[in-house]
Amino acid sequence: VQLVESGGDWVQPGGSLRLSCAASGFTFDSYAIIWVRQAPGKGLDWVSSIATGGFVTDYADSVKDRFTISRDNSENTAYLQMTMLEPDETARYYCAATKIYHFHAYARFTSLQEFDFWGQGTQVTVSS
Repeated sequence: VQLVESGGDWVQPGGSLRLSCAASGFTFDSYAIIWVRQAPGKGLDWVSSIATGGFVTDYADSVKDRFTISRDNSENTAYLQMTMLEPDETARYYCAATKIYHFHAYARFTSLQEFDFWGQGTQVTVSS
């Protein structure tokens, strides 16, 4: 099983990035995909999640209307389009997968080990 994130970069405040999460080794379209982030010295922060068919999505209040999660089940890939990025969103961004969709309950997850699968993350730095 692999989840490989990419697309992280340095960006100025107000900028945009698109993260990708390429999956392999499991039945991608049977799993919800979640994006979480972790800044140095801070806990896990749920960002967004998308159910198996792609029609149900949820966002943390802090990113609503700025971030968009999507998935392409034919390509076994999920995406996180991020706009109007802010310096305090500098973090390592991880994608993860769960068999059951937990809606906003992902916000209570405190460890990557609580997900069924997770990747190594991609670094996003927002700075001028």
